[in-house]
Amino acid sequence: MSENLEKNETTATMQGLPSVDSHNLEAGRLSFAQSHSFKVHWRKMMSLAFQSLGVVYGDLGTSPLYVFSNTFPNGIGNTEDILGVLSLIIYSIVLLPFIKYTFIVLRANEKGEGGTFALYSIICRNAKVSLIPDDLQAEDIEVSPPSNQLRRTSMIKKKLENSRTAKFLLFIVSIMGTSMVIGDGVLTPSVSVLSAMSGIKSQDAVVGVSVVILIILFSVQQFGTDKVGTSFAPIICLWFTLITGIGLYNLITHGSGVLCAFNPIYIVHFFKRNGKQGWISLGGVVLCLTGTEAMFADLGHFDVQAIQISFSGIVLPALLTAYSGQAAYLTKHPYDVIDAFYKSVPRPLYWPTFLIAVFSAIIASQAMISGVFSIISQSLSLGCFPRVKVIHTSAKYEGQVYIPVINYMLMVACIVVTICFKTTEKISYAFGIAVVAVMLITTCMVTLIMLVTWKTSIFWIALFFVTFGTIEAVYFSSVLYKFIEGGYLPLAFSFFLMTVMGTWHHVHRKRIMFELKNKVSGEFIRQLAANPGINRVPGLGLFYSELVQGIPPVFPHFIANFHSIHSVLVFVSIKKVPISKVAWEDRFLFRLVEPKEHWMFHCEVRCGYKDLMEQPEKFEKQLVEHLKKFIHSSCCQINSELAAHRAEQEMQFVQKAMEEGVVYLLGEAEVIAKKNSSLFKKIVVNYLYNILSKNFWQGENVLVIPHSRLLKVGMTCEI
Repeated sequence: MSENLEKNETTATMQGLPSVDSHNLEAGRLSFAQSHSFKVHWRKMMSLAFQSLGVVYGDLGTSPLYVFSNTFPNGIGNTEDILGVLSLIIYSIVLLPFIKYTFIVLRANEKGEGGTFALYSIICRNAKVSLIPDDLQAEDIEVSPPSNQLRRTSMIKKKLENSRTAKFLLFIVSIMGTSMVIGDGVLTPSVSVLSAMSGIKSQDAVVGVSVVILIILFSVQQFGTDKVGTSFAPIICLWFTLITGIGLYNLITHGSGVLCAFNPIYIVHFFKRNGKQGWISLGGVVLCLTGTEAMFADLGHFDVQAIQISFSGIVLPALLTAYSGQAAYLTKHPYDVIDAFYKSVPRPLYWPTFLIAVFSAIIASQAMISGVFSIISQSLSLGCFPRVKVIHTSAKYEGQVYIPVINYMLMVACIVVTICFKTTEKISYAFGIAVVAVMLITTCMVTLIMLVTWKTSIFWIALFFVTFGTIEAVYFSSVLYKFIEGGYLPLAFSFFLMTVMGTWHHVHRKRIMFELKNKVSGEFIRQLAANPGINRVPGLGLFYSELVQGIPPVFPHFIANFHSIHSVLVFVSIKKVPISKVAWEDRFLFRLVEPKEHWMFHCEVRCGYKDLMEQPEKFEKQLVEHLKKFIHSSCCQINSELAAHRAEQEMQFVQKAMEEGVVYLLGEAEVIAKKNSSLFKKIVVNYLYNILSKNFWQGENVLVIPHSRLLKVGMTCEI
C-alpha cells in the first residue's frame, strides 16, 4: 500500500460514492435520493387515498355505532338536548379531525412519518434538546424569517437548550403520547368489535364472537398494510355509502329540522339547560373523535395529500350525514337512544347493515394497529424501545411495517380487555381518556414546532393553541370524571409502557456513551501490533459492533482473554438507511485501521429497510469482494507496477484468510449499576433493563449469524 495512505484511518469509496470522513453522513446522503416525500403520480395518489379508507378511517367511521348511546346512558330527558349534542358532534369533527389534523398537524411530519415521536424528532432537529445521542442535528440552510420572529425563535431555543428540566419534560411527554397511542391500539379493537356485535342480544354470544373476530383480525396483519388496506377499503367505502344513505333516509323520513344544529347557539343552550350533567355527557360526545390520531400516526403508510383527499371527499360528509340522520330519528323515538344506530336502520336493511357493521368494526381496529407498528418502529430508531423484529411490507413506503411480537401482544391484551369488561360502556370511559390525552399532547408539541421550526406568526400560534387546547382540555376534564369506572385503564397501560421505554432509553443511552468514551485508542492498536505475545490465528474474523466509527471497548477485553486475533480482522457495523434497497456496489464502506501491517479494517454495511440479511456464506463472499476492491483502489492510487503487484498479493492474502474459515465475534456488554448507586437505580438497571434485553431479540438473530461459528465476547459496563 502507498505511503500516502498511512493515516490513522483510510477511506475509499466505490462506484462513484462521494468520499467523506463520516460514515453517518454518507449513509444519510444515500437516503435522500429516495425520500418518502417524493411526488406521487395523481393516479397513485388516488389509489393511496382509496387504500387509506381501509386502514385509517375504520375507527372514525364506525363511531356512529356508539356515540349517542354513550352520551345519553340514562336516556334523553329533553328532545332539545339532541340538537345540542348534534351541534357538539358537528363542530368537534369539523374543528379537530378536519381543520386541526387534516390541514395543520399532517404538515408536521418527519419525512413522511407521523406520530408523537415524529413531532419530538422535528423539535430535536431544530433545537438541541434531545436526551438521546443523535448525530443528525445538522439542518439545511433556511431562509431567515423576519427579525422579530428570529429573535423569538432564538430565545425559545436558548431556554429549551439550557434547561435540563425542559428537555426531560419534553421527552416524558413524547413517550407518554406514544404510550397512549399504543394503549389506543388495545382499546380500539375491543370497543369497535363489541359495538358492532351489539346487534346480537345475547351478551355471552357478543363476547365470544368478538374474541374470535379479534383473533382473525390480528392474524391477517402479517400480509402488510397495502394488501390489508386494498382488501378492506371496498368494505369501508360501502360502509360510508350505507351510513350516508341511512342518514339521508332518516332526514327525509323524520324531518330535516335537526340541520339547524349547524348553528352553534344550540351548544350554548345545551349547557345552560344541563349544567354539570351537560359537561359529564361530553365523555360520550368525545367518542365521535375516536380514531382521529390514526390519521397522523398512520401517515407513514400513505401520504399527506391522500389523507386529505379521502377525509375531505368521503369521510367528513358521510359522518355529518350519519349523525344528523340519527338525531332526526331520535327526535321522534327518544326512548331508542341506547340502541340508536340499529334502531334507525330501515328494517329491510337491518341484517345487511349488521354484517357490514361487523366487517367495518373489524377494519376499524386496523387504523390503530397500523399506527402502533409505525410508532414502535420510530421508537426503535430513537433507542426508546427494546429490539424487536420489524418486517417492512412495502418496497415503496418505509412506514408500512409489521412487528410480529407486538401484534400478538396487542391481540392478547385486546382479548383480556374484551372478556373482562364485556360491554362498551366502561371501555368507552378509558377510550375517551386515551383519545383526548393524545390530542392534547399533539396540540402542545405542534405549538412548539410552530415556534421553533415554522416560525409562524404569534397570532396564528396563539389562535391554534387557545382554540384547540381549550376544546381538548374541556373534553379531558369530562372524561377524567369517569376515572374510577374504567378511565384508569389507559393510564395504567401508559404507565407500564413509559416504564419500559424510559428504562430502555436511559440505560441504552448510558451504555452507548460508555462505549464512545472508552473506545479503543490508536495507541492501543500500535502496542498490539508490536506485542510478540499476540498470536495470529489463520482465518477471517468479523467483529460486530454498534459503533459506526472507532473500535469498541470490548475488543481489548477479547485480546486480554484470548491473546490472539485472526490473520484478517474486520470490525463490522450495520447501518440502517431510510431507503428500500441499497445497491450492491454501495453497500460496503471500508476503512483501514492502522498500522496497516496488522490487517485490521472497519466495515460499515449499509442496509435499506427492504434489504434482507443474506445467508452467512453469501454475505461473507460479498464482504470479501468489496474488501479486495478497497485494497486494489487504495494501492493503485499510485500508478506503478509495484503497487499493482502489491495489491494482487494483498487480495490473495484476504481470499486465503476467508478460505481458512470465517468466525463471527459478537461483543456484548452486560450493564450493571455502580456499587454506590441508589436502590432504585440498581433495580432499574440490574433487573428491569436486563430482563428486557434478554427477552427481546438478541444480536445474533438480528444479524443472521450462524451459531456454529459464533463467539460471544462479554464485558461488564458499570453506569
